Amino acid sequence: MTDLQTGIDPIRLEVIRNALVAASEEMSITIWRTSRSTVVREILDFSTAVFDAAGNNIAQSARIPVHLNSMSDCLRTILDRFIPLQEWNDGDVIVTNDPYSGGQHLSDIQTFRPVFVDGKRVGIVGTLCHHVDVGGAAAGSYYAAATEVFQEGIRIPPLRLVDRGVLNRGVFEMLLHNVRQPDETRGDLNAQIAALGIGERAVARMARKYGADSLAAAMAAILDGSEAMMRAGLAALPDGEASFVELVDDDGQSDEPIRLAVRIVKTGDGIALDFAGSSPQVSGPINNTRAMTCSAVYYALLAALGGDIPANSGCYRPVSVTLPEGSVVDAVFPAPVAGRMVINHRIAIAVFGALAQIAPQRIPAAYYAISYVYALQTVGRQGKRQVYFDIEVGGWGGHAGGDGASALSCGLHNNTNAPIEMVEAKYPVTFTRYGLIPDSGGAGEFRGGLGLVREWRLEADAGKLGAHFERFRFPPHGVQGGQPGSLSSMTITHPDGSRTPLRSKISGIPLKCGDVVTIETSGGGGFGDPLKRDPQRVAKDLADGMVSPEKAVSLYGASAQTGVAA
Repeated sequence: MTDLQTGIDPIRLEVIRNALVAASEEMSITIWRTSRSTVVREILDFSTAVFDAAGNNIAQSARIPVHLNSMSDCLRTILDRFIPLQEWNDGDVIVTNDPYSGGQHLSDIQTFRPVFVDGKRVGIVGTLCHHVDVGGAAAGSYYAAATEVFQEGIRIPPLRLVDRGVLNRGVFEMLLHNVRQPDETRGDLNAQIAALGIGERAVARMARKYGADSLAAAMAAILDGSEAMMRAGLAALPDGEASFVELVDDDGQSDEPIRLAVRIVKTGDGIALDFAGSSPQVSGPINNTRAMTCSAVYYALLAALGGDIPANSGCYRPVSVTLPEGSVVDAVFPAPVAGRMVINHRIAIAVFGALAQIAPQRIPAAYYAISYVYALQTVGRQGKRQVYFDIEVGGWGGHAGGDGASALSCGLHNNTNAPIEMVEAKYPVTFTRYGLIPDSGGAGEFRGGLGLVREWRLEADAGKLGAHFERFRFPPHGVQGGQPGSLSSMTITHPDGSRTPLRSKISGIPLKCGDVVTIETSGGGGFGDPLKRDPQRVAKDLADGMVSPEKAVSLYGASAQTGVAA
C-alpha cells in the first residue's frame, strides 16, 4: 500500500530509513575498530552520519548528540561559503575543524564524502572525531589561558583532504606536524577516511537497489516524518511561557559567574527559545558558536519529549532559536571555544529548567552538566611526548519515576569510561581510587545519582596537567523540594602529604613523580521532599553505601530511623 502523501510504500520507507541508520552504524564500528587514540577507541568521542544530496542530516549512529545535531550545520556552511556542491567530485573528502566554519572546536575534525551513482550525487556521508591533540599552547589543546582561537591549535578551513580518490599528502603531513601525538592523529584520520568509504558504498548500494530518485524521495519523507513526530510531541505538552537562569562558575580567567538565560514560548506544535540576557562572550575558552548552542537545544528538547522520534534535520524545523550575537551562546570570531562543553551542558540545564515549569513531572532535577576533561602531558626518555586525555562524568538528577543514575554519561556527550587497566598499561600513571562518592547525590523523595572519584599517581619524573571542569561553585539544583547535588573538586596530594587545591579550569600545572591527582565529580540534584522518601529506599541506600548513617538521619528524618533499624 502506498502512502498518499509521500507516494512511497510505508514498509519500503521504513526499510530504507533503517538501512540508512545501519550505514551510519557501520561507519561508527569502522572508526571504533580502526582508530588509534584512547579518546576515540575507548571513550568513543566520535560520531557518524548520512546526509541527503543537499546536506540535510538523514540518519546517524548512536553516538554523540552534541556532534550529530551540528554536523548538518557545518556541512551547509561548507557548501554555502567554501566549496559549492557542484564542485564536489566522486572520491573527494572534505575536511575542517574550524568552529567559525560551522565546526565544534578545533579538536573535533570533521570529514565529508559525496556519494555518486552513475554520475549523479545521491547523498553525503560524514564523520567527526575528537582528536587527542591538535596543537596549541596546552597538551590536549584545552588552554585555560586562551583569549583567541589561534592559541587553541591548528585551524583547518574546509578543504580537500582527498581529491578524486587521491590523498593530499601535503595537507595530511601539515596536520601531523602541528600535533603532539602524530601517530595517533594519523591513525584516527585514516579511520575517518576508511569509515567514509564504508558509508559511501552502503548508500550507493541503496541508490542502485531502489533508484536514485526513489532514494531521494524516501530521504525527503524521512525528514517530513521526523518533523511530524516532533510536532506531535510538542503538541502534547501544555502551552505556556517559562524562563530560567543558570549560572556557570567562571571562564578560567575571571571569578565572575557567567549567566545563561532562556525564555521558552511553547504554542501548539512549535516552540521558540530566546537566550536574550545571557552574558556577553568572555575572554576565556568556554564560548559557544551558534551551531553549538542550537545543537544543545535540540538535544534537550528531544530528551525531554522522549519517544522514538528519529533524530535528523526534520526534528529541528518546529524549533526557533534566537541568540544575542556576541554572547557566550553566539560568540564571534576570534573568541576561544575549546571548552565549549562548559556552556553546552548548562544550556541543556537551562532548557530543562524552563521546561520543568511547563511539564513538571516530565523533567528531572539537574545532572552534573559538564564534561570533566583533563589532559596529562609527559615526556619519555627519547623526548617523545605522551598525552593522557580523559573525560569523566557525574550523577544524574532524581526524577518522578525514581532515583538518578550514578556516574552515568549524559546523553549530550554520551561518552564511556577509559578502563584504568588500559590507561595504566599505556601511560605513566597508577590509579589509587575509582568509585562512587557517598552522600554526593542530592536528597529527595527520589535521590540524585552519585558522582565519582578518580584518583591517580604520576609515575614519570614530571608532567603537566590541564583540566576543564565545572560545578566548583554552583551545584546541580534539585526540583520540587529536592536538595542540590554535591560540588566538584580537584586536588594534588604531594609525596610529603601536603595538598594543593586546584581551580576548575587550569593549564600547565607542573607535577612531579609521586604526586596524586584526585578528581571528584558532582552528584545529581534530588527530586521531591526528602521526608517523603520511602524508608525501604533509605535502607537500601545505607546497605549499598550510597548514603552515610549520619546523612540518612539528618536528611531523611523519621524515614531514616526506620531505614537504620531495617
